[in-house]
Amino acid sequence: MSTNMKEIEFQSASYDQWQEEAVKALKGKPFESLFTKTIENITLEPLYTKESLIEKLGDQLEKQVSTVRTLSKSSTFAVAQQIVGETEESFFANLEESLARGNEIITIYSPVAFTWTEAAIAKLASYLSENSFKITVQSNDDAVLAVFDKIEAANRDNVNGYIIAPEAVDVAGFPNVRTFAANTIPYHNNGANSVQELAIALAQASQQAQSVEDFKAFEQKFFVQFAADTQFFSEIAKIRAFKVLWKAFASAFGNEASAVPVVVETSARSFSKYDVYVNLLRSGNEAFSAAIGGADVITVHPHDCLTETTEQSVRIARNVSLVTKEESHVTKVLDPAGGSYFIESLTADYVKAAWAMFLEIEQAGGLQAYGIDAKIEEVYNTRIQQVETRKHTLIGTNIYANPVDEIPTVENAQFADVKRIALPFENLRASFAQADLKVAILTFGQLKNYKPRADFVQGFFATAGIVADQTEGFQSIEEATAWAATADYDYVVVAATDEDTKQLIPALLDGKKQGLVLDAAGKYKEEADAWTANGLNGFIFAGQNIVEKLNDVVTTVKGAQQ
Repeated sequence: MSTNMKEIEFQSASYDQWQEEAVKALKGKPFESLFTKTIENITLEPLYTKESLIEKLGDQLEKQVSTVRTLSKSSTFAVAQQIVGETEESFFANLEESLARGNEIITIYSPVAFTWTEAAIAKLASYLSENSFKITVQSNDDAVLAVFDKIEAANRDNVNGYIIAPEAVDVAGFPNVRTFAANTIPYHNNGANSVQELAIALAQASQQAQSVEDFKAFEQKFFVQFAADTQFFSEIAKIRAFKVLWKAFASAFGNEASAVPVVVETSARSFSKYDVYVNLLRSGNEAFSAAIGGADVITVHPHDCLTETTEQSVRIARNVSLVTKEESHVTKVLDPAGGSYFIESLTADYVKAAWAMFLEIEQAGGLQAYGIDAKIEEVYNTRIQQVETRKHTLIGTNIYANPVDEIPTVENAQFADVKRIALPFENLRASFAQADLKVAILTFGQLKNYKPRADFVQGFFATAGIVADQTEGFQSIEEATAWAATADYDYVVVAATDEDTKQLIPALLDGKKQGLVLDAAGKYKEEADAWTANGLNGFIFAGQNIVEKLNDVVTTVKGAQQ
């Protein structure tokens, strides 16, 4: 008897039923093992339901969704391609090219590589009179700011743009140029987490708002700038949370909030100089999260921006924005993440934590009095620890690394001070390249038995730019010890099963030649003390701090060679 699919009903399962099944699947592990802590110290649950979200937020859920949508300027974003050029001529040629190929906001990071001449300033003025712009300067005396003196007074009401400076720039007569900026990117580049960035944005806004008499006039000249990192859902929630926080902030000043622009750049914090095309994937992920979160302006940095960009890499970066905007259809929906149980919960968590931190900053007397730099340093150190132990994956750097990658010698000054989480591994490669160690993996037994550990060790070495020589698998302890006694290597790691390793290590130590540094792959708690006392250097295993371990190896080998 056939069944009409329209008549089939699927029984819904409650959270308690799901939890019961999850506990069975865990096979003795506690249910709490499914909960994880973010770097903001926010607990992520294994399952989010409508019922649990309503229980958590109550009528605040509807208000949160409404606020995010009300304080969004539009469902789409403007493409803000940064213009680069080594000379005045190449700069303007690249500017023309970008506008012809989809760029909507002329984006300038100053200082530029050339000197602004009177003619160049006048030429730039003609472009800014017709196109929106975003200009970042390092001081209020930057030469590029002279461009506003060159724009005709009759046309100044039509000029739209953003100026990011250490202090608000006074450009009188330009009502649509926003000069009050909460710029969180320097803090982001030092390692700040999402909650800290949100609190910092409010603290900067508070300081600026108190410097003027009319809050609404301030709001009309204000915008916030964030960097979007690779933590996809976190970045969506961060941008949404700011809009909720802005409503509370405006209310604290006795005003009804209006939508303020959210300007976003892709983050270089997770970029690596190795395997640079992975940076392209990272920037695509970052741009997409910014679009979903509700950014009004998005700048995508090229995948090779840490060193030297090319015409192709700049075009690819611009096309990341264009594909997101034109092909993903995400901009067809206002607040596309709205209603997601997980995103709404995370947004609310960020709002609560960031507002509490903002109040602490205000009570302390400002960001510096609060000690924000030291608190960000703690977060940065946590990030580094996570990367070095592979709790945080950085493809092409701490896992799946290409050991033959070479770093270009050119460095882009714009990103030179970013505290990137790949730096320890880049320094590690430099250290190993200088040491020029001869490294091998001693394998023992059948291929199927030793291969998993040998592959793990090769991957471990690859993060330092090392391709270790590997034996074919000795079949007897005598063969292995004979090889180790004569092999011309500085550092050897034994890769075998636990049983084989326990028989092999004592024999290898008895016949180990002087100066050879020997490690074993795996953890051997019971044997560790005896083996190390008899000359074993140590162990390589999952969860270990890779950078500390391999730096110690370099130090030990150098000591053994003296």
